[in-house]
Amino acid sequence: MQNHAIFHTGVPETSQKMDKLLVLPFLKSLEIAVKSIQVRFFRSMITTISLVLAVSFLSFTNVSSDIANGLLATGDRTIRQSLIRSGYDLRSEDTSVGSSPKQRWIIVLSLLVCVVGIVNAQLMAVTERFREIGTMKCLGALNRFILRLFLLEAGIQGLIGSTAGAIVGGIFAILNFFIRFGTLALTAPKWEQAILSIVTASLTGCFLSLIGVMYPALVAARMQPVEAMRVEQ
Repeated sequence: MQNHAIFHTGVPETSQKMDKLLVLPFLKSLEIAVKSIQVRFFRSMITTISLVLAVSFLSFTNVSSDIANGLLATGDRTIRQSLIRSGYDLRSEDTSVGSSPKQRWIIVLSLLVCVVGIVNAQLMAVTERFREIGTMKCLGALNRFILRLFLLEAGIQGLIGSTAGAIVGGIFAILNFFIRFGTLALTAPKWEQAILSIVTASLTGCFLSLIGVMYPALVAARMQPVEAMRVEQ
């Protein structure tokens, strides 16, 4: 009779099932994401390197423009001529430089290729992890947990790759102008603007990493447990 009373507690059956679903704290999800990156280190490196290259080019272009604007602000005609010889399209009335349409198209294409590479790598990662995803779903993992796991992995890779790329691109831009203009390239620019360009490039890389993993993460989250466990690896 006691078991019969428990069965008719008045709690909806769906609510009882929800209590059995897997709910992990954020830090535990972060730990799982880090371990997953470590296990698939070389595949993660491929994704990260593509992000480093794309973001470094963006950072190099933006920081170069910031340094060139600082040099142009000195009003030295010799420096102005040197900038023109370096490839900057400056008219007599121009007081600042910017990236050319060609540079902007190259940046857009490089970032687009980077996103496509991330999507491809993450789709392959989903394919390799069918059984892992199926096991977590059989244990009660919600779709949002699987989605959070993939987004955390992409966020970690994006933060590391984009930060490294932004710093490397900024350093190469500084070295490039230092070789051409000497110490003036270090004293003339407004460095707060250059730092802002590096931070912007880094945030752009993080955003692209999250955009690139969104579709593969949705595919993984919506996967049926039976279908995932049925796949032969």
